[in-house]
Amino acid sequence: MKTSWRSASLVVSAVAVAALTTACGSETAPPASSQNVGATAAAGDSGSGTGLGSGYDAGAAGQEGTGTQAASAGELAVATDAELGELLTDSDGMTLYRFDKDVAEPPKSNCDGDCATKWPPVPADDATAGVGIDKNKLGSVTRTDGTKQLTIDGWPAYRYAKDTKAGDVNGQGVGGTWYALAPTGKKAQGEDADLPGLSTRKDSKLGEIVIDKNGHTVYRFMKDSPWPMKTACTGECLEKWPVIAPVDAEDTEGIDLKGSGPRGQGYVVFDRPDGIKQQTIDCVPIYTFAGDKKPGDTNGQGVGGTWFAIRPDGKPVGAPGQ
Repeated sequence: MKTSWRSASLVVSAVAVAALTTACGSETAPPASSQNVGATAAAGDSGSGTGLGSGYDAGAAGQEGTGTQAASAGELAVATDAELGELLTDSDGMTLYRFDKDVAEPPKSNCDGDCATKWPPVPADDATAGVGIDKNKLGSVTRTDGTKQLTIDGWPAYRYAKDTKAGDVNGQGVGGTWYALAPTGKKAQGEDADLPGLSTRKDSKLGEIVIDKNGHTVYRFMKDSPWPMKTACTGECLEKWPVIAPVDAEDTEGIDLKGSGPRGQGYVVFDRPDGIKQQTIDCVPIYTFAGDKKPGDTNGQGVGGTWFAIRPDGKPVGAPGQ
């Protein structure tokens, strides 16, 4: 049942006020089943600063179903990228992708309209498994327009409109939700595949920093406040800095789960005023950066003099006075 904007605002405000009266501003245990998927992050090209949080790049033009026949997949092949390892391509060598907002069990595509213009669905009708690909991983899902889309281990497959030649992987990491497909249907991420929800890595310039399950650098915003917990990143800010959704404590490695906040409980979930639940470390809300396209990128470091990668204890790396 839909609620009015005014009613929803009153409810969110009430929750926010109540949350800020507790230690760390909001102290709720991360759910055991949650995954770090960048709560508001969605498809989009961060270069334009739009397209996140809506499921597609708002700058994309055109609509799906204009009568243009999507290119067939043909015999799928396995290619090797220097950074991503093995990835899946169509018969022309074009990289295939998966979308975090889709569902694999049962298969369901959540990319339509403008999204499907920028990320053309791969037709399932003539797709076959080439060398190194398990044919049992191939399937199909019926889209809202009635067409059959190829799936790999349940995940709907797409191409990226900005890949212009064989071997391009320009869609990797776009919006924190699009990733090249490995032959198994998992994300092609090389050494960063199958990471915990939150863990750490050694950066050659920044030292030990926190990363998410996609290997992307985790940041904090110096205008946020841990006590009481408040956020200064709302609205359009979230398009470039997607929040990290709650991550169960057991799905972490090397993270300080206690912190130095009140009661020594710094690893808590922040109930934001906009209704989004956000993971914190040492009571500090944490984010990824849409401008980081691949694991290991630290393009968000120092942006505006207010965004910094964080250490396992939540402290900012390289922030003035820290």
